[in-house]
Amino acid sequence: MRAVNPGHKVRPGPKAHVGLIARLGGLLAAFAAGPVFADDLNTGDTAWILTSTALVLFMTIPGLSLFYSGLVRKKNALSVLTQCFAITCMMSILWLVVGYSLAFSEGNAFIGDLSKVLFAGVMEDSMQGQIPETSFALFQMTFAIITPALIIGGFAERMRFSAVIIFCSAWLLLVYAPICHWVWGGGWLSALGLMDFAGGTVVHITAGTAAIVAAMVLGKRTGFPTQPMPPHNMTLTVAGAGMLWVGWFGFNGGSALAANGDAAMAMLVTHLSASAGAFTWMVVEWIKYGKPSALGAVTGMVAGLGTITPASGYVGPAGALVIGTAAGFVCFFATNFIKRSLKIDDSLDVFPVHGVGGVLGTLLTGFFASNALGVFSGQQEIAIGSQLGTQALGAGVTLVYTAVVTWFILKVTGLMVPLRVSEEQEQEGLDLVMHNERGYDF
Repeated sequence: MRAVNPGHKVRPGPKAHVGLIARLGGLLAAFAAGPVFADDLNTGDTAWILTSTALVLFMTIPGLSLFYSGLVRKKNALSVLTQCFAITCMMSILWLVVGYSLAFSEGNAFIGDLSKVLFAGVMEDSMQGQIPETSFALFQMTFAIITPALIIGGFAERMRFSAVIIFCSAWLLLVYAPICHWVWGGGWLSALGLMDFAGGTVVHITAGTAAIVAAMVLGKRTGFPTQPMPPHNMTLTVAGAGMLWVGWFGFNGGSALAANGDAAMAMLVTHLSASAGAFTWMVVEWIKYGKPSALGAVTGMVAGLGTITPASGYVGPAGALVIGTAAGFVCFFATNFIKRSLKIDDSLDVFPVHGVGGVLGTLLTGFFASNALGVFSGQQEIAIGSQLGTQALGAGVTLVYTAVVTWFILKVTGLMVPLRVSEEQEQEGLDLVMHNERGYDF
């Protein structure tokens, strides 16, 4: 190429004009494709993850908040809403400060390091695959929010607000972040080949196990099980359930981290499993007790959603139908067994729905993900026997680790502040006792 003195002006000829126009066209195409700082940025994938992030946050506030608040008694409705809201705030801050680094920085096989404390290095131009790392970190933050929020159902109506905040904060760092690293952050379960597309182990087994441990450590609500404690507002619960169902499309579909066939299939099987879970629970209840209930339908829906979560990116529609049906049936009887036979006051049935559903879904993933099952095939070339062993190991280790560490956290929290309110305060209700407000003025 001929060098040109920068101080010497050269009149461009016709060919130069053509070259200039071509270069301008290239620049315009580059701007249309995306920011010039990230040549590998996929704007479609990024837009989908941003949308999914909003959907998953929508699951906690307002979805889970309304679902849970309608299930408790009138005097405790505001306390549940406040707990969900406070957990959203506190977990977001902790995720920024250290949670994201523990879960997703390199570290070792068991825990991440501190290289991403306060989102160090997470800038506008840093990438996670073909999406900005900022969108990935925020998407994962919404999972870190909803998981401890699910545990509220195990100790609802009796745990002090200060104890809730201390417990959930420690639990995020000591239970959720390590297991998230094991499964999604390049840890040892990931290396073994555990298949958990969207959180059967990371979210549902951990939350369900923590809930039943908390229920046993705190003890039963006053009057349980002899006194009836029906939901005070099923309208709120059904509305919240609908929000959870819609939000779950982001929960499972977004876990593909791309706007592609995996995301579309995850959304399809999520919807089918929720439908099958709700209808199965309703039919079983109808046969056993004579009438189908709205509470049964929405609980079965959540069971179907939780059970399909680990399998959602791996199985096909027919497999999802079986998984959802199994969820409605198994979780129905698990709920009755824990409440009526064991008489454990897991107030809002978190373990039989999320814990049992998470274990069931994790195991069924190892079967229905196989592409050798005819119409029930999934998308994976796996040896079903060995994969089932890996799935069982992952589910078992997650359950045991969560149970032990949750018990330890509760005991330490109890040394710092009382875990539960007094019997008199429980009778008055947590709305007034903890927050000096009422959920209702009538």
